[in-house]
Amino acid sequence: METPFVTSIIQKVAEQIGAVVLLDPECTFVGLITFKNGNKTFFRTSRFSINSSGSVAIAKDKGVSSFFLKKFGYKVTEGKTFFSKELCEEIANCRNIDAGFYYAKELGFPVIVKPLNLSQGVFVTKVHNKQEYYQVAKKILQKVSGFIVERFYNGNDYRIVVLDDEVVSAYQRIPLFIIGDGQSNVLELMQQKQKTFIKNGRKEIIDFEDYRINKNLRRRKLNFNSVIPNNNIVYLLDNANLSTGGEAIDFTENIHLDFQKLAVSITKDMELRLAGVDILTSNITSPMGDYTIIEVNGAPSLTHYASFGEVQTKRVENLYLKVLKALENENHREKH
Repeated sequence: METPFVTSIIQKVAEQIGAVVLLDPECTFVGLITFKNGNKTFFRTSRFSINSSGSVAIAKDKGVSSFFLKKFGYKVTEGKTFFSKELCEEIANCRNIDAGFYYAKELGFPVIVKPLNLSQGVFVTKVHNKQEYYQVAKKILQKVSGFIVERFYNGNDYRIVVLDDEVVSAYQRIPLFIIGDGQSNVLELMQQKQKTFIKNGRKEIIDFEDYRINKNLRRRKLNFNSVIPNNNIVYLLDNANLSTGGEAIDFTENIHLDFQKLAVSITKDMELRLAGVDILTSNITSPMGDYTIIEVNGAPSLTHYASFGEVQTKRVENLYLKVLKALENENHREKH
């Protein structure tokens, strides 16, 4: 079985500090690291025990983390949480799917609708009307018991990865897109993109069945058979997660000090040591003006980021080396 990319990086950096990695042979993204001093720590893909389980749970619940971030004085997205019919009955709350629609109308379309506690951009959708709203909300409620309706904000989407007091990487995330060549149709362009991803070690991450791709093509009066004119860019998804085919432009070297301080301060306030802070703003290389925090991720995966080049891979290796050194030297405490 091929060793996953993240696991191979962990094995490489563990060796540098004389630690031993024991992998589950059936599940090679799960392992136990034993350090030279006898300390041990588990990992699962990019999840380490560096953050407490309570802080990670808060960060994962987008509604709750948004509440706390706002209380701490940060600018967060304006939005409300709505629940399935069953949960509404259970908690005697009338914030159901219909209440969500009226709230969306109040905010003004388009709005963002996203699940309460799923990661990697799953089901995050920009909806433009009533029909799209109900289609998306029902899909989400088949999987989880709550969703968030959020105001749509313009701006570039950046992720800033922080470990303790240091910004380890900062990059702009661009949603999945294709560029026309005047000959290939949408499906062929998507297949070409998928092949490029696989060649770069990113696995098959384009979901050709994703309803959001069809929705965006229909909105542009296109379908899988449409030939895209040369150099025309078509965005297939609205969310910029790398795990759904987004791409990264690196800003680690020139992120402005204002945004470095902001990301470090958010990470500390959320009681995290390692975090991915997702921010919408016009430019993270300029002094901080208007910004909106989309969310804070307590277990940021850097697999896709690392696949963008040698510099990025080296940054991820350095981050994991620092994480392992921190875990080697810490006392046993609550783990997740």
